[in-house]
Amino acid sequence: MAGAAVAAVDVPAAAANGGACCHAAKGPGYATPLEAMEKGPREKLVYVTCVYNGDPQAPGHPHRPGDELHHSGWNSCSSCHGDPSAKRRFLILPSLLSGRVYVVDTATDLRAPSLHKVVESEDIAEKTGLGFPHTSYCLASGDIMISCLGDKEGNAAGNGFLLLDSEFNVKERWEKPGHSPLFGYDFWYQPRHKTMISSSWGAPAAFRTGFNLQHVQDGLYGRHLHVYDWPGGELKQTLDLGDTGLLPLEVRFLHDPSKDTGYVGCALTSNMVRFFKTTDGSWAMRQYNIEDPAKPFLAGQVWVGGLLQKGSDVVYVTDDGQEEQYNVPQVKGHRLRGGPQMIQLSLDGKRIFVTNSLFSRWDEQFFGDDLVKKGSHMLQIDVDTEKGGLAINPNFFVDFGTEPDGPALAHEMRYPGGDCTSDIWI
Repeated sequence: MAGAAVAAVDVPAAAANGGACCHAAKGPGYATPLEAMEKGPREKLVYVTCVYNGDPQAPGHPHRPGDELHHSGWNSCSSCHGDPSAKRRFLILPSLLSGRVYVVDTATDLRAPSLHKVVESEDIAEKTGLGFPHTSYCLASGDIMISCLGDKEGNAAGNGFLLLDSEFNVKERWEKPGHSPLFGYDFWYQPRHKTMISSSWGAPAAFRTGFNLQHVQDGLYGRHLHVYDWPGGELKQTLDLGDTGLLPLEVRFLHDPSKDTGYVGCALTSNMVRFFKTTDGSWAMRQYNIEDPAKPFLAGQVWVGGLLQKGSDVVYVTDDGQEEQYNVPQVKGHRLRGGPQMIQLSLDGKRIFVTNSLFSRWDEQFFGDDLVKKGSHMLQIDVDTEKGGLAINPNFFVDFGTEPDGPALAHEMRYPGGDCTSDIWI
């Protein structure tokens, strides 16, 4: 991919209404998740990280070749709600492959974000030894914490956590020396339980060239959750998910700062793992296989792409040896490309927005030109919060294949006033 940028997507009037982004009298965000659900406005705008297959020097694009914008976070969130001086203004954009971190001003003009600062990869590597930045969260102190998946050469042994200060200068590593186990990826901290848990994707030297099953057998991909003391940075426990928990990616606690339970999805083995604190203060887990959708507590499902759809050369073999594929609907006359990847829930829990790019090299490998040359799309899925159930909104389709600078691959989404996957409460 040539480069990357941030797209500001307006949610149509049929799917949104008015409301302020946040409370002016307090700090950013909301006092509690319940307040966010009950008082938060319906989304009108969403920022989406995109990888372009076009001109990396197009006007208005702050990116450079090879960045691979992937995940993003805010400079300030609900963890700073008690600080009236804190403002949710800057979007933090780690570049997974180049190692740069972009800081984008969204407050001056919500619909035209502008580049505020670039933290160069050389500065990060020189001061911390870290490379391949991924997940970014704001801390109540005003610092920014970013997980880094390896050293600048792509070795998994070099991974750790980068701290930037409130002016976005490289500060230090967060974890204590010697407390950096192999592999790192996503993380979530739960201050009331004095715990941070991180997941483990794989060695950048392996995944950046495409997925190779042999690399799994060679031990270049992860299968662990790492439990850290918060905010001290001491590794307290490592949970081995075994061969059925390979490639644990996004990790999330329940959206309640008092809860000691969370989930992580394991990409290669299609398992959902629940982790929780035990009575002795350690952490344990249970696994849920989600390969078979016909589970007793299944409330709803939708098929929005993937390799198992009818017309493809990939089939699902049932326990009784039958081959199956699934019907994937068209939306506003468009055939759905690729498969679902990142999701963002509305504050009231009634709408899910979904994009369909994981990582450009893997997109190309698994979906080929159908996705890479035609670009991503964003869908809206309506959630029945009373009876259960999911339904694709037939009137919502954002086509990133029609971008003026070429097709774009869309990944993570953020609402200007905060969202369900970026805000943490203390």
